[in-house]
Amino acid sequence: MNIRIYRKIEIIFAFFMKIFTSFSVLLLAFIIFFIVRESFELFQSISICKFIFSDTWRPTSEPFEVGILPMILGSLYVSMLSMVISLPISVGISIFLNIILTKSMRKLMRVIVDLMAGIPSVVYGFWGLLVIVKFFEDKLSFCTGESVLAAGLLLSIMIIPYIVAACDESVKKILDNYKNTSMALGVSKWHMVRYLILPSCLRAVFLASILGFGRALGETMAVMMVIGNSPIYPKLLGRAQTIPGLIALEMGGAEVGSIHYHGLFASGFILMFILFIINAAFYYIRKNYIDDRY
Repeated sequence: MNIRIYRKIEIIFAFFMKIFTSFSVLLLAFIIFFIVRESFELFQSISICKFIFSDTWRPTSEPFEVGILPMILGSLYVSMLSMVISLPISVGISIFLNIILTKSMRKLMRVIVDLMAGIPSVVYGFWGLLVIVKFFEDKLSFCTGESVLAAGLLLSIMIIPYIVAACDESVKKILDNYKNTSMALGVSKWHMVRYLILPSCLRAVFLASILGFGRALGETMAVMMVIGNSPIYPKLLGRAQTIPGLIALEMGGAEVGSIHYHGLFASGFILMFILFIINAAFYYIRKNYIDDRY
């Protein structure tokens, strides 16, 4: 009797899971369809290549000019910079949590790292304005602290919890596999980390890079508050603008149905397409080079 009840519960549970999964897929498909439909209105007036490779953003002028190349480069520049800074730090934190700390201290530090992911981005943005931007202006004598470098530093702090979360469990499992054998053979901790743990967790690090880069590329509020929001070609110590920042700043003032309105939706479509291309490239590299090697 109990087995029959459990079987019925499993069937009901599986049925609801299928419904929720189908609803999620349909919702995602609806969002993509809506963005593509609104973007298509712009591409009837201007070619998609001109939209991507032009560097002038004047959607309300006559004649209008809409090009988002500086914003595309700004988004990629800031995201790459934040990944270069945060990835080695995050891997180091994961090793530190598992190799150096005791179990109780590890749990405490994991809670602190996880809490960092829950801090609203606007709070990070205020902190970046008061600390990073002010530091550049007062201590380094920059004419303006708002820059790609400030945005990259702030964004690197924001994505550390996500990369640590993706790497930590992998490092822990690999450590459990090698720890006793290494201790029995008299292998030092750092030799084990260098030659056993780091090569074995390369797949996890690679997957964490995908997660972190996607998170960085889509970040809006905090980056918008410290980057300067100038639609020009990005420089490390100069101002720039990202695609999410452009949409957030101008969507509220865009007239529905105007070229400006459809241009912002087209910018979101391009951002979504860039994310798809990057994730596909990461997946291809992982499947053909990382998985085959390890």
